[in-house]
Amino acid sequence: MIPRPLLLQLFLTCVFPMRPKTPKEWLESLPSMLNKDAAEDLDAVYQFHLKGERGGHYHLLIQDGACEMKEGIHADPHVTLSMDGDDCIRLLNGQISGMAMAMSGRVQIDGDISLAMQLKSLFPGIGR
Repeated sequence: MIPRPLLLQLFLTCVFPMRPKTPKEWLESLPSMLNKDAAEDLDAVYQFHLKGERGGHYHLLIQDGACEMKEGIHADPHVTLSMDGDDCIRLLNGQISGMAMAMSGRVQIDGDISLAMQLKSLFPGIGR
């Protein structure tokens, strides 16, 4: 028999799934959220430069409907998004929109801005 506290924890996890708490956890979860149809003909590298306490350097490689997240700085990204690590969490949790962040200067986008605009269609589960 399953102990009652463990059963309650399992129930709560199923009903209220745990969201990633750090930018790294969020970015690690993105490959499983990829809309393969939207990424079918895409070959792109998204670089994330995150500042602050939750900062770090990560990049997403999207090619032929697949996605892989790696730590570090890519030598030749197609688009680079720079923001505070806490803002990254707010963005991915849906607490603030990417457009609002761009308009307020809280995110800087270098490179192919159209790729940055595709992120929502590539990862429709973010921000919910």
